[in-house]
Amino acid sequence: MRVRRTEHGFTLIEVLITMALMGVVSLALADLVTTALHQMSATSDRLDMAHDAQLGASYFSRDVAGVGLRSYDAVALDGSLPFQPSVQLGAAFTAGGITCGPLPDAAVRLLSDYWDTSVVPAVRRTAVVAYYLTPGAELHRARCLGSSTPTSDIRVASNVKPGSLAVTCSSACDSAAVPAGITLRLVMTKPTTGDYEVLLSGLRRQS
Repeated sequence: MRVRRTEHGFTLIEVLITMALMGVVSLALADLVTTALHQMSATSDRLDMAHDAQLGASYFSRDVAGVGLRSYDAVALDGSLPFQPSVQLGAAFTAGGITCGPLPDAAVRLLSDYWDTSVVPAVRRTAVVAYYLTPGAELHRARCLGSSTPTSDIRVASNVKPGSLAVTCSSACDSAAVPAGITLRLVMTKPTTGDYEVLLSGLRRQS
């Protein structure tokens, strides 16, 4: 009797076909993984920008609410104290003879009265809040309270597009009639998300 032997293994053609199919599947999987990682990175970057926008909006609205230097040398007919120019645009850290720094030129400086109660009687000084852009494209908020040395200097936004900072006011920014509203526009940008425009706005307290 003749015994039939079975042959185990694959032919060369089967191996080549399998390798070709594996290559196609691997390319498809690699593309899916790359796309997923890109989307995750873009989502994370958008969340970071949104967080910066919320932080900046919180600080800016509060700073604008308190803006206003009173002129104590003059009293209006109704007995109120008139304002002095309290908003400075594109201002050096020594603008108007009021020093807060040294700092880079600020997109906007907001001035207000600050009563120093550490002495008796209390002394009126000037508070300064400066929003400026660092060489590293970070928007910072520096604050001076009656002194030339900042009491705080914090980052409120990163990856700010150079030249994107712009300030607008509801009336003339540098007028003695302090504007009721101020807006700071900026654009943050990252390769994964592109440009992200942010508007920081605030309304002055009417008092």
